[in-house]
Amino acid sequence: MREAPYLQPEVSVASMMQQVLYALVPAALAHVWYFGPGFIFNLIVASLFCVAGEALFMRFRNRAAVSALADYSAIVTAALIAFALPSLTPWWVTATGSLFAIVVAKHLYGGLGFNVFNPAMVGYVVILIAYPAHANLWVAPRMGDIDYQFLTSVQTLTYTLTGSLPDALGFDAISRATPLDAMQSGLRNLQTYAELRAHPLLGDFGGRGWEWIGNFVACGGFWLLIKKVIRWQIPLGVFAGLLIPAGLMFAIDPSTHASPGFHLFSGATILCAFFIATDPVSAATSPRGRFIYGVGIGLLIYAIRRFGSYADGVAFAVLLMNMATPVIDSLTRPRIVGHARGEDE
Repeated sequence: MREAPYLQPEVSVASMMQQVLYALVPAALAHVWYFGPGFIFNLIVASLFCVAGEALFMRFRNRAAVSALADYSAIVTAALIAFALPSLTPWWVTATGSLFAIVVAKHLYGGLGFNVFNPAMVGYVVILIAYPAHANLWVAPRMGDIDYQFLTSVQTLTYTLTGSLPDALGFDAISRATPLDAMQSGLRNLQTYAELRAHPLLGDFGGRGWEWIGNFVACGGFWLLIKKVIRWQIPLGVFAGLLIPAGLMFAIDPSTHASPGFHLFSGATILCAFFIATDPVSAATSPRGRFIYGVGIGLLIYAIRRFGSYADGVAFAVLLMNMATPVIDSLTRPRIVGHARGEDE
């Protein structure tokens, strides 16, 4: 006689994580094209330390490391950290965030399925706080009419390993403000949105280069929706929570507020909606709860971008809503079929 459970799950954790990784490939290639090969080096470093941290901690817990590594969740965490970091990031910065994500945010809570917070976002917030200068060293996108100093693969690798630029080349020659940084500082300096739109780093809607990366992220996100790896409620909630207040404020005063299109195609909005906020462990689980959870993230992103000190609030918004997830799930539990209202409370 077969032992329970008698029904085998149709989809494994490993297959879901593989689908997520496949869906990120087009955006990763676009990232390399626009911002250089540093993304590849960041991904390698993050993957090595995420996998090593996972294996080491499984040994500490007297469990087989293969069982944890085979689900690819550590690689997904590494990929999200790589997307969050500038292409020029020293290896020890990436390693710090990766180890903190796996060891503290994941395994100290009991491992996959028990973590309260999104591990990748915890690792990124640690980097933001511990290495703020490195977390903001973004290069200009690879666009023909933008003045920038493009580093070769060897120069980028040298910086990743040593944290040093080539001789006679300073950070001012290669680094640029992100579109969100430029917009936030410009509005605070009483420039109008129309004036800031003339910035060479801004494209049709958001940041140049960032727009195309966002498009490829969206393609991967829609693929995950079609394959039913993620549900639609969280992405819709994130977009609604961010774009509705952005649209209202832009309609009231378009000179002092960025357009909804700018918020959508700048920063990590689309990546958050499809790949970060949809983490199946730390996100809300009920249908209504997922939508409320997504709306909360979107509202917090807008509030932090417009009124906070950080240019992009994705990581903080996700972590704050992670804390609210148990309450959201408790208040939005579906009524059990056959029970009168109140009997399943």
